[in-house]
Amino acid sequence: MSQGTVKHDNFKTCDQSGFCKRNRALADNASVQSSWNSPYELDSESITFKDGQLQGIVLKAVSPNEPKVRLPITISFLESGLARVTLDEEKRQKGDIELRHNSQARKERYNEAAKWALVGGLTLSTTAATEETAEQGFTKVSYGPSNKYEAIIRHAPFGIDFKRDDETHIKLNDRGLLNMEHWRPKVEKNTEEKTTEENNTESSEDESTWWDESFGGNTDSKPRGPESIGLDFSFPGYEHVFGIPEHTGPLSLRETRGGTGNFEDPYRLYNADVFEYEMNSPMTLYGAIPFMHAHRKDSTVGIFWLNSAETWIDIVKSKPSSNPLSLGTSGKATTKTHWFSESGILDVFIFLGPTPKDLTSLYGELTGYTQLPQQFSIAHHQCRWNYVTDDDVKDVDRKFDKHQIPYDVIWLDIEYTDGKKYFTWDSHTFPDPIGMQEQLDHSERKLVAIIDPHIKNEGGYPVVEELKSKSLAVKNKDGNIYEGWCWPGSSHWIDCFNPASIDWWKTLFNYDRFPGSTPNMFIWNDMNEPSVFNGPETTMPKDNLHYDNWEHRDVHNLNGMTFVNATYHAIQSRKKGELVRPFVLTRSFFAGSQRLGAMWTGDNQAEWSHLEASIPMILANGIAGFPFAGADVGGFFGNTEKDLLVRWYQAGAFYPFFRAHAHIDTRRREPYLIGEPYTTLITQALRLRYQLLPAWYTAFHEASVDGTPIVRPQYYTHPSDERGFAIDDQLYLGSTGLLAKPVTQQNKETADIYISDDQPYYDYFDYTVYSGAGKTHTVPAPLERIPLLMQGGHIIPRRDRARRSSGLMRYDPLTLVVALSKDSSAIGELYLDDGETYDYQSGGYIHRNFIFAPSGDFYTLQSTDLATPGAKTNEYLKEMDRVHVEKVVIIGAPTEWKSKTEVSILDDTETEGKAELSWHPAEGGRAAWAAVKNPNVGIGKSWKIVF
Repeated sequence: MSQGTVKHDNFKTCDQSGFCKRNRALADNASVQSSWNSPYELDSESITFKDGQLQGIVLKAVSPNEPKVRLPITISFLESGLARVTLDEEKRQKGDIELRHNSQARKERYNEAAKWALVGGLTLSTTAATEETAEQGFTKVSYGPSNKYEAIIRHAPFGIDFKRDDETHIKLNDRGLLNMEHWRPKVEKNTEEKTTEENNTESSEDESTWWDESFGGNTDSKPRGPESIGLDFSFPGYEHVFGIPEHTGPLSLRETRGGTGNFEDPYRLYNADVFEYEMNSPMTLYGAIPFMHAHRKDSTVGIFWLNSAETWIDIVKSKPSSNPLSLGTSGKATTKTHWFSESGILDVFIFLGPTPKDLTSLYGELTGYTQLPQQFSIAHHQCRWNYVTDDDVKDVDRKFDKHQIPYDVIWLDIEYTDGKKYFTWDSHTFPDPIGMQEQLDHSERKLVAIIDPHIKNEGGYPVVEELKSKSLAVKNKDGNIYEGWCWPGSSHWIDCFNPASIDWWKTLFNYDRFPGSTPNMFIWNDMNEPSVFNGPETTMPKDNLHYDNWEHRDVHNLNGMTFVNATYHAIQSRKKGELVRPFVLTRSFFAGSQRLGAMWTGDNQAEWSHLEASIPMILANGIAGFPFAGADVGGFFGNTEKDLLVRWYQAGAFYPFFRAHAHIDTRRREPYLIGEPYTTLITQALRLRYQLLPAWYTAFHEASVDGTPIVRPQYYTHPSDERGFAIDDQLYLGSTGLLAKPVTQQNKETADIYISDDQPYYDYFDYTVYSGAGKTHTVPAPLERIPLLMQGGHIIPRRDRARRSSGLMRYDPLTLVVALSKDSSAIGELYLDDGETYDYQSGGYIHRNFIFAPSGDFYTLQSTDLATPGAKTNEYLKEMDRVHVEKVVIIGAPTEWKSKTEVSILDDTETEGKAELSWHPAEGGRAAWAAVKNPNVGIGKSWKIVF
């Protein structure tokens, strides 16, 4: 199936989106008028500053004959070092407007996105202060760590320069593109006035989409009139910007105002069911996270635009100065961005870094860190639309075992239901769902079943009858239940903005209300943008009404997250006392969705280009705070060539979320059906994933406590190396030092891996050494080989025994792989818990720090404790007492070990033991290495090995 078959006519371009076109026109006018002045000013008399917060009124000049529009502003300086700017509209805030069409919609600008997206980090600074040295017409606030940040607020025209270390890093409204479309009554004009206006287009605003807007056979009634909010942000000296998923295309975002290699349209954030999406495009996809990093050598800053309405972002980059005498950032490109949303208040957070990790950590503090998932969910998932019977599921399960191919989860798409009615089973094809799940449970495997937000509108179906009787569905603009079309045909949509909807949704997952479900069944939330087959842009009309009478236009990008939130809490509460971590997969997402589960990149195609695109897409999600991300292995649409399928499993082994999936019309492609040598090659890739599960779980834990991405791009890991900033086809796994470059092009037998630093890098499989900073190294990559290097200076934990599922590996011994740095040292971590419950929150976990270093005439490998004891600590340590280290492999081993045959081992009681050491010389470009066999040290204990 060829790429690029997306139906463009189903989705708006900027030119077809009224507010996008208007805000772009504003930018065009500003750029050609040398005397352009933003009509917004901060009223100096209104300014107050107290307890880390500046408040005032921004005045918008409309025309000489009209009073200025009052826009309350709050600038909050937070203890974390972030600054937050919010701007509202006084008339709408007070409800002092008239709605058209007798609409029931709220009059205010939507101001509740923060309620869903934010969970912390909002404590106001106690040290932020205004500075007396500010010039007239300016207010200067010092804030942040040791008050080293400054916000220089210009009153007229309004703007803010954000400085760190006396240098401006972000300029707000520098180009004067602030635009809050204020409320105004619609003035009906007669034919003569309309004709005069059309002939005088230069002096009048384009009102053609102010009051209603038609697209795809649907007319948006716009009862509040025009209400968009736009603002520009410039990043002086920053050439690269990253983030704002979800889009295809490079990780380093492209310019959007045309020109060679650039896009013509802005990046769009408007969650949509885009059938057969295209590559290298700013088109909207299924999710939206309005968080952007700007990066240059040794500095990262960012903005988080907290708005859940349709949003577009234009990006342009100024050319570097040609002046050879220019200093500092003047010799670098400057990235200028322009953000605009259809409705809502202005609410933006300013991040001054200075590192990528500072941004992801602070963003996580605001919106929540990624969920620490159950262990099974980071292993291999097997899915297709659809496994057709419960016997089919059991047969697939047996065949995976027969061919010794590991997997943890099998998935059911919509065909398991009775006529696409959720919380039911088709009694003909799935007569024994309990028996099916019991067979899976014997190998500690799980089932995931799909449940979508559209509820079939069919008489006698208890779920829809309750939805209607309790008035828990989304309503149309007239306040009646909204009816649309999706997989079941006529459907209604649960409104999960309503707390009562969440309470009701939770009851549906109780085992007595969902017969056939068991504790090892988890949930997949698809189509939650929401997808509406007969709706405008395949979604809901924007003038639909949600709980509390907010319009759908206000909350669209949040909709999917609210549904997952309801499902997450439903799984948590389906049986009293059953305290296991939920697993929910979502297609639609927003800032904060990372707290609730995993995402995938939707309906990709079985083509090399889609495999290639998956890497930067997953990396973009990681830096934008939602790292539990994956793509359908093999491609959803189309039949996959065998070599492509092998390469896709090899890439999938480095996706945080690793699921194979396929369309109902594709040929079956379970790995055991592919034939040799392909089945063996796929199995090898899967076993590599399972071997490295301890490293993966440790990376997930790190993400869950400090927000760092699970897989990381080059600029994040090496923020000083400018040559690596745009690289987006290789990735680092957590803090392990593992550097992977999946092969994503056909008939490639080698891979070019770029190395930033001067540490040695060792091939994972044969210990070939690659060294040389700032260079590209050609690594052999025949079909059976995954290009995978280990950065010197790291210790990687793994489990080497092949098992059928991750649950069966729980008590297996570990191997520690020590990849020595150029100074013969290495560090690493291991995090373990029961992989299922919340006992880790009460100390039921193991967290070890490993350090290898020279010590006088010897070398030592030491394990020390990083855990904080709690009520469950001793119980878990006792359970894990049998788990030990069965092997230590040291790569880059010193030549003086040539004659050594044993090492000394000191346990936590200082009792000394011995273990066998074997040493292997360097040869053929491969590093010398050594192995300690059966040191038999407990994984949860402190010990030292002396070499």
